[in-house]
Amino acid sequence: MPWTLDRYPPSMRRLSPLVRLKAIAIANALLEEGHAEGQSISIGIAKAKEWATRHDPELSISQPREL
Repeated sequence: MPWTLDRYPPSMRRLSPLVRLKAIAIANALLEEGHAEGQSISIGIAKAKEWATRHDPELSISQPREL
């Protein structure tokens, strides 16, 4: 089942909403291509962070930790 903004892997929880959206899109595309779930998540997060850095260096990659 594909991930959504309401249902995504716990490892994406600390990403900012925009970066999380990109990671979800990448991971879902990799799943459709037949990659394993864990591999799709790892690659999706890494590529989304790369995208965010290239897109806007000021873009927050992770959300601040809640106290």
